[in-house]
Amino acid sequence: MSGALLSAQGLSCRFGGLLAVDALDLAVEQGSLAALIGPNGAGKTTCFNMFTGRVKPSSGRIVFKDQPLIGLKPSRINHLGVARTFQNIRLFDELTVLDNVLVGFHGGLKANFLSAIFRLPGYKREERRMHERGQELLDLVGLGRLAQERASNLAYGQQRLLEIARALATGPELLLLDEPAAGMNANETAALADLVRRLRDEMGLTILLIEHDMRFVMNLCEIITVLDNGRVIAKGAPEEVQMDAAVIEAYLGAGIEMAQADHLDGDGGHA
Repeated sequence: MSGALLSAQGLSCRFGGLLAVDALDLAVEQGSLAALIGPNGAGKTTCFNMFTGRVKPSSGRIVFKDQPLIGLKPSRINHLGVARTFQNIRLFDELTVLDNVLVGFHGGLKANFLSAIFRLPGYKREERRMHERGQELLDLVGLGRLAQERASNLAYGQQRLLEIARALATGPELLLLDEPAAGMNANETAALADLVRRLRDEMGLTILLIEHDMRFVMNLCEIITVLDNGRVIAKGAPEEVQMDAAVIEAYLGAGIEMAQADHLDGDGGHA
């Protein structure tokens, strides 16, 4: 696990009698563009929930930049540099698109409470910088012209892009994307792939994503880890993973090429 930005060792999570994740070993190397895939109920989103402090593991270790994460609050993990989007979109529907992004900056505000209350010069300067940066992030994801639109008025695919912009506002080093292409058409998915590459190549982010669109994953990601029933059954480059017999069996049944599938089932709303 040496050199990994994020690593999990022997990570397990049990919900009553259900073992959702079983002895997971995972290393996400700095600067990588990686995917965590698997059939419905494989445990992918549960992994994200453990990485971000939303679910406490039953056993094992999670380390980010030499910092153990288990036991830390989600806000603290985010402050350390881990941001995520969610499988089920979580926006402030009544706020504007820009205001949703500004929410992401508040954990990093340097101005104190009194400065904000009395709107002292230091706070005003910081507020102005936040608005400028928020607009830049919206431009980056292709929503710049919709900054003053209510978030509830956005199309579904645009709402997913807004979630990415808000996550970027927290200043992450590691970005976890949970089914970012869900609900997008072919053109939107292609634009999303270009955006994700830019986030890695131009902004230097490390990205780990969950996705059920296998064409998207295989054309975008460099390293893929496959879960089935909470356990890792394969890991490697796309061309290795899609020809792995255990992966083909887990997804589609023996004798059917994974590469022939346009889409494979994701986690739904569960583990």
